[in-house]
Amino acid sequence: MKTIGMIGGMSWESTVTYYQLINEAVKERLGGLHSARCILYSMEFDEIEKLQSSGNWKQAAAVLGAAAMKLEAAGADFIIICTNTMHKVAGQIQSQLRIPILHIAEVCVQKMKQDGIQKALLLGTRYTMEQDFYTSFMRAEGIQPIIPDEDDREAINHVIFKELCRGEIHSKSRQLFLSIIQKYQKAEDVEAVILGCTEIPLLIQQEAVAIPVLDTTCLHALAAVELALNQDM
Repeated sequence: MKTIGMIGGMSWESTVTYYQLINEAVKERLGGLHSARCILYSMEFDEIEKLQSSGNWKQAAAVLGAAAMKLEAAGADFIIICTNTMHKVAGQIQSQLRIPILHIAEVCVQKMKQDGIQKALLLGTRYTMEQDFYTSFMRAEGIQPIIPDEDDREAINHVIFKELCRGEIHSKSRQLFLSIIQKYQKAEDVEAVILGCTEIPLLIQQEAVAIPVLDTTCLHALAAVELALNQDM
């Protein structure tokens, strides 16, 4: 089994889910008392959020790159960044490493290709929805991203940073997200919805949505397990 290097803490609420999903998957695959070999570097999220909101992505890449190099030095065989948004600087981080980063958008797009999805609604932080570091992976594979309008983006971003990242789960916000999904399902005929922020699955699950839900936290965690157990790497 390879060792997974996890850059977490952005927020720690969803990092808990990553850790649980990874270990549950290893136990299911190997049985007995097996668990994952992993090393977690948990970031101080307040520092990262201030760099995001000020647009200082170069410094954000340097901070996460330093964490990734520590994980590599500690014996990680590959890296997962346990957040969608910070994959904006995945290329800069990768350039500092000898080991690979398992990119969350690539994992999500591969799932959409397997399922024949050609048009999907992307929900996430405003950075993920408004910039192209995520949607470019979709368009490269012929998948059309549908992005919520400005008012919806602002509402989604508010819930993520002011509630979900602080461990607050409110039924009113759940209904807001469901109404947004239904709106674009009807208006744009989307075939699936991407939960493109690792905190959104704390609020929205498949049973509440009529179209397929792509839980990027779950997809990324399970892909990390597959890579960790793949002897060909």
